[in-house]
Amino acid sequence: METMDPEVVFGPIADLIADPTIEEIWINSPERIFVARAGKSQLINLVLTSESVRQLVDRTLIWSGRRLDISQPFVDARLPDGSRLHVVIPEITAEHWAVNIRKHLMRHKSLSDLVAMDVLSTNVAIDLSRAVKSGLNILVSGGTQAGKTTLLNALVNEVPINQRVITIEEVFELQPKNPDLIQMQTRGANLQGDGAVNLRKLIKEALRMRPSRIVVGEVREAEALDLLLALNSGLPGMGTLHANSARDAITKLQTLPLLAGENISHKFIAPVVASAIDVVVQVSLGDDGTRRVREVARVTGRFENDRAEIESIWRWNGTDYEKGLGVIA
Repeated sequence: METMDPEVVFGPIADLIADPTIEEIWINSPERIFVARAGKSQLINLVLTSESVRQLVDRTLIWSGRRLDISQPFVDARLPDGSRLHVVIPEITAEHWAVNIRKHLMRHKSLSDLVAMDVLSTNVAIDLSRAVKSGLNILVSGGTQAGKTTLLNALVNEVPINQRVITIEEVFELQPKNPDLIQMQTRGANLQGDGAVNLRKLIKEALRMRPSRIVVGEVREAEALDLLLALNSGLPGMGTLHANSARDAITKLQTLPLLAGENISHKFIAPVVASAIDVVVQVSLGDDGTRRVREVARVTGRFENDRAEIESIWRWNGTDYEKGLGVIA
């Protein structure tokens, strides 16, 4: 689709979109608009009208091809500059349209760039690069805005250039530079309620496309089962997951597949997770806005009491990285 003029698309917030220091913009109401800079939020002196907020959303959705109405009161969409738009409307919200625009200022960063920004150390970056090149399955976990997508994008760029990479996302956010690359995103249902394409469907389709690597932007629901089965078949892959620690990420990954149906049990999933995931990288956003790799852990392949076992490879102690017992095989 032809790129539109940002001044036209974004109108009254075009300056905020163009500001390279702003990471995210969110509109709680036309009178309460916030931005995030360096991981910290602040209320800004911009007042809109309810109509101007609706017009802003309408313009961006025309470009993205996604819809928003009473039957579908929330939407995720990619904007012309690559930012991600999320909107929720009443009666899901109490009164006003809730709008979030997440910019991806760091999406083009390499592992060496992240080292220079003190997101991780040189030794940690070397180990992660080795893990990717060795075909290990990597899960990046952390909270919202912790830098999961940024790190995942840097890891995907470490994939050898002779390998075919297929990325699967709800909305296009990753921007890998791999020469043999296919990117796919989900699609909502049409006005008749038909035509929806979810992550589970895309993972299954990707397996028919001769992938060397499969990358799932974010694992949230039952698609965790399809990803685990794909990885357990010998296909290397990566993905992200919301979790508070590396151990919690593995626990959550053992829980999400249960959403796929009653015939899926913990006893079945525990050994699948233990054998499918090799490395978990935990990232976090500090109170001071600092993003950092907090831990790199190895899934040993062993499990006990229906729980996969992990060992720390690197752990941030507040001032430096401590080497753990785990190693990148």
